[in-house]
Order: sequence, then C-alpha cells, then structure tokens
Amino acid sequence: MNDIPGSRSSAEPVRNAGAAPGRPALPWAVDELFSRIDAMDVAAVVGMFTDDVALRFANQERVVGKPQVQQAVAAFFSTIGGLSHSIIAVWLGSWEEGEAVGVESEVTYTRLDGARLAPLPAMTTLRLKRGLVKEFRVFVDLSPVFAAESW
Repeated sequence: MNDIPGSRSSAEPVRNAGAAPGRPALPWAVDELFSRIDAMDVAAVVGMFTDDVALRFANQERVVGKPQVQQAVAAFFSTIGGLSHSIIAVWLGSWEEGEAVGVESEVTYTRLDGARLAPLPAMTTLRLKRGLVKEFRVFVDLSPVFAAESW
C-alpha cells in the first residue's frame, strides 16, 4: 500500500471511465489522466502511477519513484497558473513490460501573471505496467511559458 494520500495501490489499475461528451472513448485512461493533470490534482495524477514510476518532463532531469515524482509534479504546478490539454491523437503500442500509449496534444498554459498563452504542441509517451503508468515522458518546449514577455 502507498503512503501517499489519495494514491492508488499498484494492484488497482485505472481504466477509462468514459469519453468526454462528443468524443469517442480513448484507450486506457487517457481522458482521466489528462483531466487530473488539467485540474492540477497532484495526488490524483500520481495515483495513476506505479511505485517505481519514472518521469522525464521536457528538458528536466529524469525523476524516479512515486514520492519524488509527486514532488516534481507539485513543484511544476506551483510555477504556472493553470493548463488545459486538447488531445489531437493517440497511438497504441507495446514495450517489454506492457502497453505503451502516445498522446499528441496542444497545451494551453496560463502563467502566474494570468496571461493565457497560445496552445503549445506536446507529445507524451506513457509506458504502462499492469494498468498503471511506469514511465511518463513529456516532450514540449516550455520556453514561452517562462519567457519575460508573451508574444
């Protein structure tokens, strides 16, 4: 059992509860994961991860372990006012330990100063193990989010 409040046991895989209105159901729990991210609910996000999860976000160092990833996600969320993902496409595949899901999205960030930026392209790779995220890789250029002035 995990000692992180609000997290799921790795014995409890998450499944897609249903699609957003007007959109077909997405594989695995893509909608659920990105809804939790967009809500900036750290405990709910890491509740979908294995205990030995690895996170690589943009050009940041790789972080391993649920407590460390929880800390990294919370630290990132504290640097922005908000975010919203629009999912463009989803690819399914596999890796040596289970399923893999690729998610192409456009992410609209709100800076701490309240400025809402134009959507930024992003690609996320999720490597799953027994229905939970074991590896979470996000490829995005965040420089506009932290630029002194928005364009």
